[in-house]
Amino acid sequence: MPESPAIGATAACPSTVRDVTIDLLRAAGMTTIFGNPGSTELPMFRDFPDDFRYILGLQESVAVAMADGFATATRKAALINLHSSAGVGHALGAVFTAFRNQTPLVITAGQQARSILPYEPFLFAERPSEFPRPFVKWAVEPARAQDVPAAIARAYAVAMEPPCGPTFVSVPVDDWDQPCAPLTLRPISATRHPDPAALAQCAQSLARARRPAIAVAAGVARDCAWDLVVALAERHGASVYVAPMASRAGFPEDHPLFAGFLAASREAIVASLAPHDVVLALGGPMNLYHVEGHGPHLPDGCEAWLIGDNHTHAAWAPQGRAIVASCDVAIAGLLAGPDPVARAWPAPRIVAPVAGDVMTDALVVSRLAALRAPGSILVEEAPSTRGPMHDHLPILRPDTFYTTASGGLGFALPAAVGIALARPGEKVIALLGDGSSMYAIQGLFSAAALGLPISFIIIRNGRYEALHSFGRHFGLQQPVGTELPVLDFCALAAGHGVPARRADDAATLEEALCWSLAADGPTLVEAVVA
Repeated sequence: MPESPAIGATAACPSTVRDVTIDLLRAAGMTTIFGNPGSTELPMFRDFPDDFRYILGLQESVAVAMADGFATATRKAALINLHSSAGVGHALGAVFTAFRNQTPLVITAGQQARSILPYEPFLFAERPSEFPRPFVKWAVEPARAQDVPAAIARAYAVAMEPPCGPTFVSVPVDDWDQPCAPLTLRPISATRHPDPAALAQCAQSLARARRPAIAVAAGVARDCAWDLVVALAERHGASVYVAPMASRAGFPEDHPLFAGFLAASREAIVASLAPHDVVLALGGPMNLYHVEGHGPHLPDGCEAWLIGDNHTHAAWAPQGRAIVASCDVAIAGLLAGPDPVARAWPAPRIVAPVAGDVMTDALVVSRLAALRAPGSILVEEAPSTRGPMHDHLPILRPDTFYTTASGGLGFALPAAVGIALARPGEKVIALLGDGSSMYAIQGLFSAAALGLPISFIIIRNGRYEALHSFGRHFGLQQPVGTELPVLDFCALAAGHGVPARRADDAATLEEALCWSLAADGPTLVEAVVA
């Protein structure tokens, strides 16, 4: 009878798979692990190092969204540990959002022991590397235990390569104690430089334009290009729009050149861009649609350019020329281009202030704008309030706005926890709808357990209001299954250890917002609106 395979380190190979992996994670800076542990993951955490920390999410999608926020705010890959198929299944909606957010994540998932996989054991993953596709950039279950560290090192490199995104490694439970030779994490440079000839043509188009425009998407924020966009817009007197459904802010929304937000509709985009003869989309798609449309994608005679690090966006842009490059590098090149023709700046955007004191979502966001510190961080998932937010809650500083790029709900509440972890000492405000909050309400537990300075502002309208608005597009006056009449968010917050106050009118709203924004720990304000 053959001997059983060796367990643990040996004299010839003193390190285990776990030892080598921990060293790799430390070298990569992934010492914060997010997860909801299951049985097949436990051996990974034997002798858990003192310089690592484990952030518990009470549901797997919450853990992924916390990691998404953390990685986005740090611009470094975050590590998530999930259970096999059941846990990965719970997390897939959040993985989809991370993929759309272009967030670098390394996801590990447990698997049953290799010796019993032929018998389809309880809680095993039948096709582990296929399950999370297509919303991971790379997925594998290593052929040998000794290949696990190299797989995680590759997953890290792929996650960090632009366009960034999640990767996935399935690890059998008995792999962690196997002997393994040391492995060094190799640095890999992934900067994308633009094609010089194409960039020169783009610079010439901007310089000779009669009335240029710029549409900024999330890639501007990812590439730290906020100040560069301001300089480019001011040099050319260009109107600056936010691209449809942009998940980050790339331009100060109180700047005189700020022109507003492009809707995710073909006809609406054409109408907004009608005055312009050259438009430059930076950091993401400008022609992102949410409803079916007809006719042209751009105004007649409008020349379009797209610059960003995602080759997929470049491939499916319906019109114009695309340059695959990092925004910061490309914009620096555009600033060195030819001098623009003389042109006057367009008239500034004017938004009427909120009148009266009726409890509406517009009143809530306008008072929040007045009371919050300009550098506080806003994490938003209130779809029906997005219009009033655009009008009355301007983003003024870089890296202070985050939302989901996928449209899937359940991101913002736990992402606020991850962002607060990544930005210690800074105030984070999670602006949420009541329906959105219920997708990831367990995130309140993590905020309370960690004592994070987050103000959860829940706009309670008692239903999925965005679906009522969208239903009218399809001729539905009363969508089914959209009423939420009995939720009590103050009680839900108390049950998770978060102090809460309810605001029913303008006076109690003012008092509750002041209380929440001044707090050092997590608080929740339930703002009841018409």
